[in-house]
Amino acid sequence: MSKELKFLDIISKTLDNSTYLGDDCAYLKEYNLAISSDSLIEDVHFSLSFMTPYEIAKKAMLVNISDILASGAIVKYATINLSGKLNENFIEEFYKGINEVAKEYNLKIIGGDLTKSDKVTISITVFGDCKNRNVSSRKNASNDYIIAVAGEFGSSAQGLADLQNNLKENYFINYHKNPMLYPNISSLIALKAQKPYAMMDSSDGLIDCLYQISSKSNIRIDVEYEKIPKKTLNKDFVLYGGEDYALVVCLDGDDFKNINGLVEIGSCSIGSGVYIDKQKVEYKGFNHFE
Repeated sequence: MSKELKFLDIISKTLDNSTYLGDDCAYLKEYNLAISSDSLIEDVHFSLSFMTPYEIAKKAMLVNISDILASGAIVKYATINLSGKLNENFIEEFYKGINEVAKEYNLKIIGGDLTKSDKVTISITVFGDCKNRNVSSRKNASNDYIIAVAGEFGSSAQGLADLQNNLKENYFINYHKNPMLYPNISSLIALKAQKPYAMMDSSDGLIDCLYQISSKSNIRIDVEYEKIPKKTLNKDFVLYGGEDYALVVCLDGDDFKNINGLVEIGSCSIGSGVYIDKQKVEYKGFNHFE
């Protein structure tokens, strides 16, 4: 078990009520509300030598919006906490990026905080509307469900590697800086799925998504590697590379037929674990604490 999972286990056992913990979004059914909060830290999630304040702000917003979309909700509001060695130019460029994404997703910025620190840290909380929508949970996958995806895998990790190798701007670098989200597909699933479903974004990689769903739903997942949408030839990037923000969905076969834009890559069955081409793969995700 990674340190992060150990920490989360401690938190769950320490709190008197941990009912809302376990998914990327908290779902408050009585308010038709989904809430997600995430942080990006300089030299951990981004580098100022590779990305401008404008690019960092756009990606920070998209990363947080992605969790809301993966729950099946519609984004509505956000708060932004920003710290670092800030100046007027950084603030202006940063909030130009924030404003561009906010306009694209019809999202309102309703508050936040500015503080001084040694490194730039961005913490964003996004609020989504779940009214009349079937929301996702990692516990909802079931035997005979289909594994389907929207998006591609490994391109962001390839882009980061290209940046670190000082390559010129290319498809993969642009993909790393500007992740693609799938609001229309997530909405179709939330509105059309008749049975419970599990959906995550691949922020920490495809294998991480599959293992999270497999362990929470107590099912075996089998995937055919050739069916995974990808452009990089690096298999480790495809399976384990993070920050693609593709959608990974486990849903009923009849529901799958009603959703345009999804690609089938595998299936669920009775058992446990994740298998690629019938070979069991071990969990290996991004570890924030090592």
